[in-house]
Amino acid sequence: MEQKNLNRLRVIIAEKNLTNKWLSEQLGVGQATVSKWVQNNAQPNLEMLIKLSKILNVDINELIRPEEVQIHVED
Repeated sequence: MEQKNLNRLRVIIAEKNLTNKWLSEQLGVGQATVSKWVQNNAQPNLEMLIKLSKILNVDINELIRPEEVQIHVED
């Protein structure tokens, strides 16, 4: 079983004391969409990653850093 831990968005939102609701309003997307990104059920497209980096005032690499990706594979 493969597990991906891509929760940089969750960490950044928490560090900045923001909410998913606030972020969804800033981006003009539904709260469910942001929730899917935060829970790793979906990933934002490139356009949204750029908007996220601007709104959150972080480098886009902070959202997609490969060193934060953890993959566990069970044999």
